[in-house]
Amino acid sequence: MNEKFDFGTENTGNLVYIREVAVDSLPQDVQEQALGLDTLYAVHGPDGERLALVKDRGLAFHLARQNELSPVSVH
Repeated sequence: MNEKFDFGTENTGNLVYIREVAVDSLPQDVQEQALGLDTLYAVHGPDGERLALVKDRGLAFHLARQNELSPVSVH
């Protein structure tokens, strides 16, 4: 039960993380493209790199799965 597990890159495989992003926290040029939305959803790789921004959570999961990635939600 108290065993440590190494979550290194070899164990993450094709895992990506989906999280909500406030539009006002994004660069101005991205905010202008958000067309009045308050939030977007980001798809991040295991290293934290933002791979995509989309308009809703369902689309983020769909995009990940279409690209043979395994999405998980991050709060």
